[in-house]
Amino acid sequence: MSIFDILGPVMVGPSSSHTAGAVRMGQIVRRLVGGEPVRAKILLAGSFASTGAGHGTPRALVAGLMGFDPDDERIPRSFEIAKERGLAFEFGTVALRDAHPNSALITAVNDRGEQVEVGASSPGGGRIRVFEVDGLPASFSGEVPTLIVRSDDMPGYVSRVTGVIAAQGINMSKLQVERNARGGRALMVIECDQRIPYRVKTAITAIEGIHKVTRLNPGEESK
Repeated sequence: MSIFDILGPVMVGPSSSHTAGAVRMGQIVRRLVGGEPVRAKILLAGSFASTGAGHGTPRALVAGLMGFDPDDERIPRSFEIAKERGLAFEFGTVALRDAHPNSALITAVNDRGEQVEVGASSPGGGRIRVFEVDGLPASFSGEVPTLIVRSDDMPGYVSRVTGVIAAQGINMSKLQVERNARGGRALMVIECDQRIPYRVKTAITAIEGIHKVTRLNPGEESK
């Protein structure tokens, strides 16, 4: 057990799951869409839908989409700041089968017109778990160096992507591969033991059929 588990995250309250976790959910969506989000549709599920307003969950999610940290004192004013920055947002509710009670389905569009849909949960202590990206199952938290690769489903693409990582001397601790159909859309999530340098993202992005590569290194706004 770490000191984080005992004390919880440094944050603007009132709740580590409904506020700090919600901020981190917004942050991960921001990174997955890339660029500056200009539009977002946020569907709240479970207790996020029933009690989230009282805990500041909607404002926390919008704050995360703008890149705020859980301890940012601007979180209570995130709606007003979002409007000033040109981030349009709307809220609704959704029933998510087998999802944690503190969950949301977030669709974001960036300033280049690119879109991502992310399902994520906040199980407590400010931690999060992404369970879906663009309709494909996933399971990652962003607490360790992680690559999220969205591509076409092609023969040999897994070995080509992992070959790039291995060539840089980076050890992979977990590999998830999903697709919606043979030859359709594919999602690869790779968790690593070392920080992932930008050159790895560049090399993978250059592979034919790769649509988008997101690089998550804890503690930094990855590019």
